[in-house]
Amino acid sequence: IDRVPACWPDTDVVRRDMLDYATEIEAFDAEVADLLAALEAAGEKENTLVIVTSDHGMPFPRIKGHTFDLAHRVPLAMRWPAGIVHPGRRVEALVSAIDFAPTILELERIDAAASGMQPITGASLVDLLRNAPPRPRDRVILGRERNDARCRPGTESGLGYPARAIRRGSLFYVHNFAPDRWPCGDPELGLADTDAGPTKAAIEAAGTTDRFWQLCFGKRPADELYDLDTDPDCVVNLAADPARAKDV
Repeated sequence: IDRVPACWPDTDVVRRDMLDYATEIEAFDAEVADLLAALEAAGEKENTLVIVTSDHGMPFPRIKGHTFDLAHRVPLAMRWPAGIVHPGRRVEALVSAIDFAPTILELERIDAAASGMQPITGASLVDLLRNAPPRPRDRVILGRERNDARCRPGTESGLGYPARAIRRGSLFYVHNFAPDRWPCGDPELGLADTDAGPTKAAIEAAGTTDRFWQLCFGKRPADELYDLDTDPDCVVNLAADPARAKDV
């Protein structure tokens, strides 16, 4: 473990939990290798675009089911021996899973309007595959409605935690539409919008006055602004800083 995110305590319990998760990632990597070997055995390796990614972050406090950068900075690897120009490149671009559909439509020469799909807001990644001049990608839009519907009173009406976020360059802005609600669910219901695990248990046991408890489970203001260059874990809210008013 190179480092522990600043939203968790740097303890043996947390590091062991992260290492357990890393073991699961290794198991997934091995399964992907098996699938690639099967493609090669079938003679389809050269002409198959393989996209490997994940959903919204690891199942740890303040990540899965939330709107911070760690929740959405997920792995994306694409492999296509016959179609990717200069393979092995690492591309620093703001892309999203909504970009996959227009990518496949463009590769298959299917007109998006004639595809029968609803209007597409994503942008095709074909320019990145072909190492062509990149299309404008200066921002990515993120959102959340609910993760676990059993985590707060009123769940029969689908009461969630609506939030929207935008990343542009190094700036990450979040608007929480219901700041009066607990983002991880009510404490008396077990903070059920965060998956169980050693890290959650350790932070929960520290109590509500603990800084990490507040970061992971406490109520949040309507506006949050983070500078990822200096604060990649989104723990220093700059929204109230007058010097940053133009960024909110």
